[in-house]
Amino acid sequence: MLENCKIISNACIGGSYYKVIFKAPGISPKVKPGQFIHVQIANLRDRILRRPFSICDANAKGELTVIYKVIGEGTAVLSKLTSGTECNLMGPQGKPFTIPGKKQFPILVAGGYGSAATYLLAKKCPQKGLLLIGARSSADLILVDEFKKSGFKVQVATEDGSIGTKGLVTKLIEGVIREPPAKNICFFGCGPHGMLMAMGKLLLKNTLKGELSLDHLMCCGIGACYACVVKVKDESKADGWRFARTCKEGPVFPATAIYYDGK
Repeated sequence: MLENCKIISNACIGGSYYKVIFKAPGISPKVKPGQFIHVQIANLRDRILRRPFSICDANAKGELTVIYKVIGEGTAVLSKLTSGTECNLMGPQGKPFTIPGKKQFPILVAGGYGSAATYLLAKKCPQKGLLLIGARSSADLILVDEFKKSGFKVQVATEDGSIGTKGLVTKLIEGVIREPPAKNICFFGCGPHGMLMAMGKLLLKNTLKGELSLDHLMCCGIGACYACVVKVKDESKADGWRFARTCKEGPVFPATAIYYDGK
């Protein structure tokens, strides 16, 4: 649905990261973990395309939270919008994560601000599990305390070694696979494309269950323009794959459905 939503608050939470909370009474109660909103940012002049943002949190009171990083003109303008400014939101959009059952042990894997896209899932999980979070440095870590408050244990990897394990988050995944923290584990991931491809291959190699949120550039957000496609497996095709729209058929896909470098 389309809804004109006023900003409740919009503030920097560290470095280039910001948290904006919208009053979205029509959209917020319908949100499921892993979905996104398509935002028409106010005061963006001639830049008419909406911007997609993963939904970090949403509640029945109509509050919808997005955490974003200033990386271009759109997010730069958004970061300067004040309380009371109205933006038009379209959503909730996309296929969500599957909330694990009570007997499943969830392992969430987040790269960069992929933690924002998995936070609502952490809150909804009936059994609290483990978050593996990776970043370039300690300055790029967000929501760690919030995940801990939700009941999740947290392991951190940073590329520069400024905090936690030095290296990529895949090193933490490999450690968990070697020594599982529970019997019935299931994985959920969101982050850079390279991280997700490496994670998916590890899950397939070890016959483990998992879902990946394929963050991708989008234009229309409703499946009409085919600008956000990714390769998924399709045995009915001669090459064994087809293009799927991340805004419509995703962004969440089973790890087994994704086409990995010719496989």
